[in-house]
Amino acid sequence: MRLGMPLLALVVAILLVASQSLYTVDQRKYAVKLQLGKFVDTKTDPGLYFKVPLLENVKFYDKVNLTLDNPEPDRMTTSEKKPLLVNFIVLWRIVDVKQYYRSVQGDEEVARRRLTQTVRANLAEEFNKRDVHAAISSERDKITAVTRQKADADAKSIGVEVVDVRLRRVELPPDVTGPVYQRMESERRRVANELRSQGAAESERIRADADRQRQVILADAYRQAQKIKGEGDAKASAIYAQAYGQNPEFYNFYRSLEAYKATFRSKSDVMVLDPSSEFFQYFKQYGPGSATRPRGK
Repeated sequence: MRLGMPLLALVVAILLVASQSLYTVDQRKYAVKLQLGKFVDTKTDPGLYFKVPLLENVKFYDKVNLTLDNPEPDRMTTSEKKPLLVNFIVLWRIVDVKQYYRSVQGDEEVARRRLTQTVRANLAEEFNKRDVHAAISSERDKITAVTRQKADADAKSIGVEVVDVRLRRVELPPDVTGPVYQRMESERRRVANELRSQGAAESERIRADADRQRQVILADAYRQAQKIKGEGDAKASAIYAQAYGQNPEFYNFYRSLEAYKATFRSKSDVMVLDPSSEFFQYFKQYGPGSATRPRGK
């Protein structure tokens, strides 16, 4: 028993020292080995490694992409001296962990501030070269591409790579938005009024053309109607003339009967005429006391 306890303690001590002497590097991590706070070595490949207990310690850094999100929009100016609120996001990663540790002492917050300053300065420079339309829409991708290249060139000095730069929001500040919207509304109203005027003019032109066509159609129809009517009257006159030529006496008698029928349509009608007028010639000729009567009477 007396020997067992010291041996057990020795084994525990050895295991404790061994556990402090070994460390594992994950495939998603970099490892930096330090001796009394000074840089010694880096491990970039995954595996099991050895370190001197108590004298050496290890710090781990991510290999994967990291996100830099600018929480508050920055105020930038275009070539027209118009302000814009710009919010951006940056994807970055450590590519040289040794340079990274020596440049920023492995402090991620220091690296973030350095990248933020670089990206902000390059974005401001690119926006200052362009007008509002180009900055907001037409050359937005070009702005981010140029900014990424410039920021990446500066980031190499601290051992990191700028993978991508994206603009999350680009808009006019509130003190400028109101007047801009008013100008846009005025412009849209002007265009609307112009379109209404054009529509009204086109409507009047169409109405005038329709009226002209209507008059032409009515005139042509009237001409055709008068032509047909004239042809009918001519045929009627020819028929009347033919009938008159066959028996003029009967024709005159028939016309007189038609005149009597139209004249004495109502019993209350009163006419004042000379009894000797031609209107009563058939009354005289075939009336009571006359010598001549129609056949069959």
